[in-house]
Amino acid sequence: MLKKIFNTIKKIILSSFLLYGYNLIAVSFGIIIPINIITVGILTILGYPSLFSLILIETLIY
Repeated sequence: MLKKIFNTIKKIILSSFLLYGYNLIAVSFGIIIPINIITVGILTILGYPSLFSLILIETLIY
């Protein structure tokens, strides 16, 4: 049980850093994904390939 909690916390932290790293690169293009509980939750639950879907949604809507 404790191992699952630590793995979830690790995924949350890695998702936050992944979004931050993406935003550092994408600031010059103007396609920034905000770091909030929803986007971090999507990345944590659905995995790292969901970052591409967030980028696609960002470019299509805005």
